[in-house]
Amino acid sequence: METITQNAVQYYYYLAIFATLLFVIKLIIFWVFGGGDSEVSSDFNTETDTDGTFHFISLQTILAFLMGFGWMGFTALSTFKLGQLETFGSAFGVGLVFMFGTAYLMSLVKKLEKNVKKDKLTALDKIGKAYTDFAPKGQGRVEIEIAGQLTVAEAVNSTEEEIKSFDAIKVVKVENELLYIEKVV
Repeated sequence: METITQNAVQYYYYLAIFATLLFVIKLIIFWVFGGGDSEVSSDFNTETDTDGTFHFISLQTILAFLMGFGWMGFTALSTFKLGQLETFGSAFGVGLVFMFGTAYLMSLVKKLEKNVKKDKLTALDKIGKAYTDFAPKGQGRVEIEIAGQLTVAEAVNSTEEEIKSFDAIKVVKVENELLYIEKVV
């Protein structure tokens, strides 16, 4: 019986070490690269827009569960000298607390992300410059101030005149989030 307990202590210990290392590495990656839509931080999430929620089943929460499970199992067997069933139950409970705690904290962090929706109507009658070449009635991109911030946006040449990149342009119409421009002479 002593050998089984000693082996279980080792299993819990190695699980705790492994999960803790991966959890810390994942957390560092989250801090360095952010929690945005990158593959590094998206886990099992298939949504593309950040809405301030954190999906409960993610790599980070699974690692948190394994970390809490491993450390509690190790402590329960080696320090508290609990039986196998009590150890497993307490380790499972602590793992769930770690999992829920991590999910809650990550949801709070995600709510801090700023997703600004710019009103393109503020670009009406503004002067900017063509970012790409525009064929007559063609589509391209422009650099213009939208809602007080310099932005590169999709635009359509509303004239029969070709517009070269870096030419001065003026927004004459905004329709369906698309800017209609003409060359400034």
